[in-house]
Amino acid sequence: MEAEFWKAKWDANDIGFHADATNPHLLAHFDALELDAGSRILLPLCGKTLDIAWLLSRGYRVAGIELVEPAVLQLFDELGVEPVVSEHGPVRRFAAGTLDIYAGDIFDVDAQLLGPVDAVYDRAALVALPENVRADYTAHLREISANAPQLLVAYVYDQALAAGPPFSVSDEEVSRHYAGHYRLQRLAAEPVPGGLKGKYPAEEHVWLLADV
Repeated sequence: MEAEFWKAKWDANDIGFHADATNPHLLAHFDALELDAGSRILLPLCGKTLDIAWLLSRGYRVAGIELVEPAVLQLFDELGVEPVVSEHGPVRRFAAGTLDIYAGDIFDVDAQLLGPVDAVYDRAALVALPENVRADYTAHLREISANAPQLLVAYVYDQALAAGPPFSVSDEEVSRHYAGHYRLQRLAAEPVPGGLKGKYPAEEHVWLLADV
């Protein structure tokens, strides 16, 4: 979506997409990544997700990219830490301990600025982007993460029922973006409790994108 769409959402505190608990798919499937202690995990379009606190509590280093700076400020406030802020062109880096959040457009974050990434956890990024952006996004994500393995969560539903976001991303589309670069394994396909936005039948598909 356009940047102003998401900024307006945060300005109005219209953030129903922000979960008030750690994502159950992260809890259930994160170990499938088989990461070493202290690995650095990238969360694209991270908002102020509580998943970050869970990862930090397990001793992982976390890097996030978020378009809306107020979301970043709320994240650090809720974690109770004061970040050091540095300017990198159109991107601002907020750093504290083992947490780095890059505030700005993800396409303005390159591999040099981001630094090494051991894995990607994409719960809310791919499904937040319209179809005409997703190919560019997945290519950019692979580039800046050096094709690091991913844990990906996608919604699958009849797109005619709702305009999104979150958008429906079919298994075929996941394969189209990633099959040439990873070994894909679908770990789960589960109905969304109560339906998407409490209205529409939908499933969440959890993918492991591993080294070929």
